[in-house]
Amino acid sequence: MYGRERLAETIAGSEITVVPGVYDGISARLVERQGFESGFLSGAGVSNSRLAQPDVGFLTLPDIADQSREIADAVEIPIWVDADTGYGNAVSVHRTIRRLADAGAAAVMIEDQEWPKRCGHMAGKSVVGFEEAVAKIEAAADARDSHAPDMLLKARTDATEPDGLDEAIRRLNAFADAGADVVFADALRSADDIRRVADEVEAPLSVNMGFGVRSRPTTPLIPAARLDEMGVDVVIYPRLITAAATAGMKRGLEELATAVETDEEYEAPDAVVDWDYYTDLVGKPAVDDLEERFATDDD
Repeated sequence: MYGRERLAETIAGSEITVVPGVYDGISARLVERQGFESGFLSGAGVSNSRLAQPDVGFLTLPDIADQSREIADAVEIPIWVDADTGYGNAVSVHRTIRRLADAGAAAVMIEDQEWPKRCGHMAGKSVVGFEEAVAKIEAAADARDSHAPDMLLKARTDATEPDGLDEAIRRLNAFADAGADVVFADALRSADDIRRVADEVEAPLSVNMGFGVRSRPTTPLIPAARLDEMGVDVVIYPRLITAAATAGMKRGLEELATAVETDEEYEAPDAVVDWDYYTDLVGKPAVDDLEERFATDDD
């Protein structure tokens, strides 16, 4: 299991840790091949791709545990897993941590929204009370320590929008005291807000840059190098790969629509990867090797 020690060493390094979002085995393998040291299993990415639904609380623990297990089996890089609110109260959080550890998660993120949660960049969020939020992180830390000591715990607050930045900072510090290894305030509205959180929170800080290559109306798009200078330790890009995959699929279908309207040969090679690359990406050479190793005279 690739977990706490490896991720902790990366976070403690001199450079900011860059974590692209993933949502399935192929996306995780692409992140790994591109040279990134870890991937973030985005709850939004799974809800969007697996259910064709928005990130508004439709996912369950079995959904995320199944997806985590398949992705962890597909790659060797550590995978951070978005576990939303932990799917219930503090006792449910305790079980969630154990289930996701067994599924191969190297790190798990628990947030303080009320259920049903919403994507951190959607309007209408609300958070549970301070004491309940801290108790859930305490439960997560207890489950980690007793069941999965090489797992990292990431604690997220969405309190900035409903209750203000002071409350978000108060919660992050309390989460760190409760045992969180990394903390995260989602949907910060400005570079000044990010800088203030980095200055006032006594724990490694993560921020969310969404698409990464396209601006949003909430958190401003800030280069990783600048975030590093501002004191940020981890930056995630949970929306990049689902949005990029959607753009690629849309283009491919547009090319197909053009192709079927003509009786002449029509090619758009830039719209798809080539066959050799794709079969290698999904592990066909490894399967071929196994078939050759275990072939019998009866075959």
